[in-house]
Amino acid sequence: MSKEFPSGKLERTTAMAKTGLKIGTNYAKFRLKEALGKKSTPESRSELNRTNANELFKEFSKLRGTALKLAQGMSLDNALLPEEFAEVLTQSQYGVPPINRVLVRGIIKKQLGDYPENIFESFEPDACRAASLGQVHRARTKDGREVAVKVQYPNVRETIKSDLAVAKLLFKQIVKGNKADDYFAEVGNKLMEETDYLLEGQQIEAFRARYANGAFATPEYIPELSTETVLTMSWLEGRHLNEFLQENPSQQQRDHFGQRMWDFFHDQINDSFTVHADAHPGNYLFMQDGRLGVLDFGCVKVCPKDFFLDYMRLFVAHRTRDEQSMKDLYERLEIIEDANNFTPDDEKFYEYTLRLGKEFVSPYDHDTFDFADPRFFKAFTNLAREAVGFKEPRGSKHFIFVARAHLGMYQMLMKMGSKIDVRPGRAHLEAFLNRHEIATPAVL
Repeated sequence: MSKEFPSGKLERTTAMAKTGLKIGTNYAKFRLKEALGKKSTPESRSELNRTNANELFKEFSKLRGTALKLAQGMSLDNALLPEEFAEVLTQSQYGVPPINRVLVRGIIKKQLGDYPENIFESFEPDACRAASLGQVHRARTKDGREVAVKVQYPNVRETIKSDLAVAKLLFKQIVKGNKADDYFAEVGNKLMEETDYLLEGQQIEAFRARYANGAFATPEYIPELSTETVLTMSWLEGRHLNEFLQENPSQQQRDHFGQRMWDFFHDQINDSFTVHADAHPGNYLFMQDGRLGVLDFGCVKVCPKDFFLDYMRLFVAHRTRDEQSMKDLYERLEIIEDANNFTPDDEKFYEYTLRLGKEFVSPYDHDTFDFADPRFFKAFTNLAREAVGFKEPRGSKHFIFVARAHLGMYQMLMKMGSKIDVRPGRAHLEAFLNRHEIATPAVL
């Protein structure tokens, strides 16, 4: 079992350490050659980055679990990594090597009471998609429904606990402050929720009831063929983002699906205070009928009402440049300790957030916004790189997944080069703000 999916803390920590050592050695050899007079070229450095990225992906694919979740996050952030890493690690969203057929049959037999060929009319033994916590097989039920069957990797819960313990230890050595425990508890709880496929089934049903209309499509949960570690849902046909872009879509098509993403995000600003928080390309389908398919409802963030409303108030404060409101909200949202008594570090961080907030809300200053604008991309990239200089993590733990959803949308729209009609999302936001007496349409 360990060869198929290493789950012990020692096994996984050793594998991570060996990978880090190998990548570090590759870079050290490269720098040594430069020191000895061998001139490097952009091509040679790019090849080095791609070699190391492939090494990282290969090892993290074996580990799966939290390690592969990390690779997914890294693949979205080419602001902090060489672009070759982002290119290679994009595979973590679509193309992870699957576990073997025999193991899959055994898991389904244990969970559903019989082998897949006896439960389903047809079952494809080779996974059509493998990700961080499980892999998906296409099948047809006895009554003729086309379905996706998600099978969780064995012992994945144990790997989450051991991986987070190692990551937390490293994190505390790099940063200062006392937020680490809260942050890792939030991430750990959310990852554990993602391993509960019965909970995910309930979340599929909730999102389907709210959002599966003419613009969006979600799977249908099939509870009689699901357990805590096997999830069966209706099959959605479509292309992922990379496949869509490889078709060289027209600007009209880019704008159409970009608008769908924009509208889906803003439709979630409602009184459920609940957000689909896993906004990466592997969780969206571009369907031939023009709908946006939304997948993977394991990572859903239900926010405390007070936090969600303050997040919206902070948005308004940045839009109106109301600095006193911003400072008060920063204190409530645990970004600073005392709004009336800034430390030197607070002053530096506050100046940074003024610039970050200005860029973050800038799309809402227009009726239409072009996410292909190179100025916007450059500004966001530079601000992301600058963030690394702040060694003390700040803010409520609830920011982790809400900000991930918002930033993930922006990153995908930039990659697509979509031009968006901002007005529907802004109108939806205005209605929410007015309902909670946070702002008026004149403010926005």
